[in-house]
Formats: sequence, structure tokens, C-alpha cells
Amino acid sequence: MKTLSTKKLEIQEREQKILAAARTIVVREGYQPLSMERIADAVEYSRGTIYNHFSCKEEIIIALAEKGAAKRVEMFREAASYQADSRFRMLAVCYAAERFVINFPDYFLFEQIFNLDSVREKTSPERQQLIHTCEIQCMGIVSGIVRDAVASRDLALPDEITPERLVFGLWALTSGAYGLAFTSQSLPHIGITDPYNVVRTHVCHLLDGYDWRPHSSTHNVDQVFSQLEKTIGKSFQI
Repeated sequence: MKTLSTKKLEIQEREQKILAAARTIVVREGYQPLSMERIADAVEYSRGTIYNHFSCKEEIIIALAEKGAAKRVEMFREAASYQADSRFRMLAVCYAAERFVINFPDYFLFEQIFNLDSVREKTSPERQQLIHTCEIQCMGIVSGIVRDAVASRDLALPDEITPERLVFGLWALTSGAYGLAFTSQSLPHIGITDPYNVVRTHVCHLLDGYDWRPHSSTHNVDQVFSQLEKTIGKSFQI
């Protein structure tokens, strides 16, 4: 048993070394230069050793994306447990989503790469399921806040809007905006110098539109996020 445990540990260590090397290459040079040969050279393993752990470079990308997906779930859970009214708990989750992109840009990058059809289609169903499970968990966490808001009468949803539909709207808004903030060099030229603050404003308007109380007119959003930075921000550090 001791030998088996040692062997498993060695396998895990090799895998982590491979992932670290791939991460460095992609962050410095982008996805296209990544290859099994480049990784083998970086870690000084044979290509056969690399293939013993991962069948292709896309499997390495999804393994890195898995780490980011798990981190996002962790951050959302922490934010959802924030001791406040439902509206401010939702803003705490938005804060967590924002900090995920800012504090863990590598994870966000691998998530974007994995979402490319040309990458995702080459990954195993088992690893895809792990990403899918994390997304479902995040959806469940945020939908739970919406249900709490309805139960406490902070929010009355229209008949055609389920908690999941509302959360999907927030997901689409923030994910799309963060993707642009992460990649676009044009934003400053059109007057968007602080895209994250713009996202906060739009989220607040969306919640106001659903009559989710207390409305943003009753509090300063910048002060709310400043308070979140003080109370739960340390949990989101690298």
C-alpha cells in the first residue's frame, strides 16, 4: 500500500508539473504555440510521458479550466453566505464574479479557450461533465438567492420569469461584458475606462427593473462594493 501511495503521489506531481508548464506557455504566448512537444521540453519529460497523462493539448486546457471552475464555485459559495439582505447577497455574488476575472485572469483565460468549439470537441466527456457540474452548482447557488428574495418578499417575479431565467440574464450580461473587458483594446477609445464599474451599474439597473428591493436609489453601489472588499475580499485573494 505504501508503494502504491508513493506512486500515486509521483503521478500527481508529474501532472501538476505538466499543467504548470502549459499554463506558463499559454499565458506568455497564447494558445496556438502550445504543443505536447513544447510542454515536454519545458518539463524535461519525454512526449510519451506527457501522453500518459493527457491524450492531447486540449485535455490539458480543460484540466486547467476545471481548476478555474472549481475556484468560481468556491467564491460564489462564499459570496452567497454573506450576511445581508438578498439584494446585497446578489451583489456579493456579482462582486465574486468580478474578482474572479481580476484576481484569477489565467483561469478566466482557460475558460475562454475551452469554450471554443475547436477545443471543447476534442476533450473527453468525463472532463466536460466536471465543467458542466460546476456551472450547474454556480447556477444553483445564485438561483437560491433569488428564491430567498421571493420568500422574503424582497422580490416578486413575473409569471414567465423563473429564478433560473433571471440568473441566466445576469450570467449573460456579466460573462459577455467581462469577456470584452478581458480582450478588447477598444473600450478606452469609446469612453469605457472602467468596464467593471459599468457592469455593476447595469446589474443594479436590471435588479431595479425587477423591483428587487432595496432599490439602488437607497444606497451607494460603490460603497456597497467597498464594504464587500473589506468583509469578503480577503477570501478571494490569490
